[in-house]
Amino acid sequence: MDKAQILTEALPYIKKYIGKIVVVKYGGNAMLSQELKETIVSDIVLLNMVGVKVVLVHGGGPDINALLNKIGKESKFIDGLRYTDDEDIDYIQMVLCGKTNKELVSLIGKSGAKAVGISGLDGTLATATKLEKYGNVGEVTKVDPTIIHDLLDKNYIPVVSSIAFSKEGSLNVNADLFASKLSIILKAEHFMLLTDVKGVMRDKDDESTLIKEIKVSQVPGLVKEGVISGGMIPKVDCCTLAVRNGVKQTTIQKGTLKHSILLELLSDEGSGTLFY
Repeated sequence: MDKAQILTEALPYIKKYIGKIVVVKYGGNAMLSQELKETIVSDIVLLNMVGVKVVLVHGGGPDINALLNKIGKESKFIDGLRYTDDEDIDYIQMVLCGKTNKELVSLIGKSGAKAVGISGLDGTLATATKLEKYGNVGEVTKVDPTIIHDLLDKNYIPVVSSIAFSKEGSLNVNADLFASKLSIILKAEHFMLLTDVKGVMRDKDDESTLIKEIKVSQVPGLVKEGVISGGMIPKVDCCTLAVRNGVKQTTIQKGTLKHSILLELLSDEGSGTLFY
């Protein structure tokens, strides 16, 4: 009966999202556990199989750090962004477009769906301008979603790494912002940002103080109060940007919570903080 109740509850949400685009940004500590990777992939495959058009955008901080440590190169951050010199961009592109991307594509294949791994370079999906202060780091200025639509129309799951095209060469782009701008251009029904915390909490150390819903007009007040602070500010900015530009709903939720994707999309309870 419990299982029947779960399926009954999920049905109206499945109807809501059939044929709609959902953009999931995946990264951080949720990438450190093989079990969690497989859970996230299984959620995405299930959504794909019931007719939801999922686009998976990923970072790869842990894999990048591991490689740079291995070759004895120290990671440098400015304002929370990874400084990327001429040597770093080669390593970062190799990790994001290679190891991290293809591992996710392979896991999706093993779970029974079809995925294609691409980056912002492919089909000039994402064009960026260079932010000189951070080296070979860019800000996305143009998105051409043709390649994404082509893949979705053929029922592939696009797995996208956040490397962008520029006339000066490849640029590393913050994956949260990359995913936010992609969700806007794709007119996504939902943009989901998986992170290391449950969402926006009134007390960052107490998950019971989770704020379940935030209207984007409330964000400046919550920043002023200090409720939204530190590393949460740029993540909230990504969600606010998406909502203000036509994405129906966005969420910040805990990527290390098993099945948080399904809980958010297919249940009454939801998961994390919803922005609208």
